[in-house]
Amino acid sequence: MLTHLSIRDVVLIEKLDLPFHAGLTVLTGETGAGKSILLDSLGLALGERTNSRIIRSGAEQSSVTAVFELPADHPAYALLRQKDIASIEEGEPIVLRRIVTQEGRSRAYICDQPVGITILRDVAALLVEIQGQHEQMGLANQAAHQSLLDAFGVPTTLCQKVAKTWDEWQNALRSLKTARKEIEEATQEEDWLRQIAEDLTALAPQEGEEEELAALRVKLQQDERRGEAVAAALGELTPRDRRSATPANALRAANRALSRLLPSPLDREQATAQEIPSAQQEQAQDALTALEKAEEYLAEAETLLSRLAVDTTMDSRLLEETEGRLFTLRAEARKHKISVSELPNFLDNINQRLASIESSTEALTKLEEQVHQKRAAYEAAAQELSTAREKAARQIEKRVMAELAPLKLERARFIVELSSLAPEQWNRHGMEQVAFLIAANPGQPPGPLGKVASGGELSRLMLALKVVLAGRSSLTTLVFDEVDSGVGGATASAIGERLHRVAQDVQVLAITHSPQVASRGDYQLRIAKHVKQNHTQTSATLLSEEERREELARMLAGTTVTDAARAAADSLLGPTKP
Repeated sequence: MLTHLSIRDVVLIEKLDLPFHAGLTVLTGETGAGKSILLDSLGLALGERTNSRIIRSGAEQSSVTAVFELPADHPAYALLRQKDIASIEEGEPIVLRRIVTQEGRSRAYICDQPVGITILRDVAALLVEIQGQHEQMGLANQAAHQSLLDAFGVPTTLCQKVAKTWDEWQNALRSLKTARKEIEEATQEEDWLRQIAEDLTALAPQEGEEEELAALRVKLQQDERRGEAVAAALGELTPRDRRSATPANALRAANRALSRLLPSPLDREQATAQEIPSAQQEQAQDALTALEKAEEYLAEAETLLSRLAVDTTMDSRLLEETEGRLFTLRAEARKHKISVSELPNFLDNINQRLASIESSTEALTKLEEQVHQKRAAYEAAAQELSTAREKAARQIEKRVMAELAPLKLERARFIVELSSLAPEQWNRHGMEQVAFLIAANPGQPPGPLGKVASGGELSRLMLALKVVLAGRSSLTTLVFDEVDSGVGGATASAIGERLHRVAQDVQVLAITHSPQVASRGDYQLRIAKHVKQNHTQTSATLLSEEERREELARMLAGTTVTDAARAAADSLLGPTKP
């Protein structure tokens, strides 16, 4: 509820701090005293349109602060979280503040955090509703009628069931739509998909194949280089043709030449050989021995190289095949803009897409059946909700009609209209639209609340609705501006009694000129205007019981308060006061 209203420099108000309490608070005072200024000030804090003309003469700016205390589960806290206003916890007071400067600019704050005016209005709409003769809010808004009717007489579980079946139906519809789109796209590219599948199936890429082929390629290239080195070495030892000089030929020729320097066995026997000095003969023999060993080593080297050549011989076609396979895999991967390792999964996905095309008829049939079932479940739940709403509508009509006669609206007719929506307009709230209508006079067709009834009639009708719907919304504070205008006597007494009934469920502030209404208040604020230092100012005073007696007597008698007026005031405040 509203617990405090602080006003600074608004029209005739210089400084005013008002505490408020639960129950019914009536605001009284002479015409022109400034009761409407209080209402305008509250409206300023709630985000209503304004301009610099509200600033008190001589002041630089106006400001209004309204403080609300709410239960921890009030939806205003959820809205604040949604709007990223995280400076307040559930159960803490919500403080709305508005400042207007001489330039006509305004700034809005929630719990001292700057916010846009739209956010301020959205939060305020969950807290306060103002009912006046010229501007009706809340109940006059048809968008709120359905939730009010449901809160009045429809089980919450039924509303939740409709919302749940609607969401399930819409999810099934989205799945069907997505499947149709995917199948349509896949069908359009089926030939392309089949060609890819055919190419990849023939290629048959394997997991880890690129790494294996790359490693094998490196090994085969190394083997090839080793074989070339061995062949080159062997080629240097092996004559390319018979006329070519080779190390072996050279060694043999040297051996023959050197052998001629040494005597043969026959020469040694006949002693006919040319005598060679013994030292030279020994050296020649050593050289000849070395040549013979060189021939042996060379022959051994040729044998070893020949064996090594056999061992290092490789099949060049294997390297070509390995490289061809590796390059083909990489080219295929580049074509599809993926890595070689992704080719097997890519082929699986292609095959799945082709399989989905082939099984599309069966899949679509299942999805369509699911959509049909979900829609049927929604329609059944929504029809049950419609029946419950129809029953609640007749009950609320009866209850409201019972309130109209005492409020001098006995000729009016209140109607709750349920209009079926076209299937494309169905939603998670049901299959109908709810509207509160009024026929103010016999023979007059019913119409929207805010367009058919006059200002006074509409205010009293709103009061009747509030009596019936009290406590069934998030609103914590209701403000009635002169709901008793143009009536008196029994009707004013009935209005006061109903305001007090509504105040049992929500906080009610009522601006009134009627002593019958004022007497029903739990608290009474007197609004007065006085001149101070040549400046007119408005003040508000919370009245004691004796002060209330005098104020009611003034309201009854006018300028001169008589003992009879005081007695009448006592009568109003006496046994009839709750």
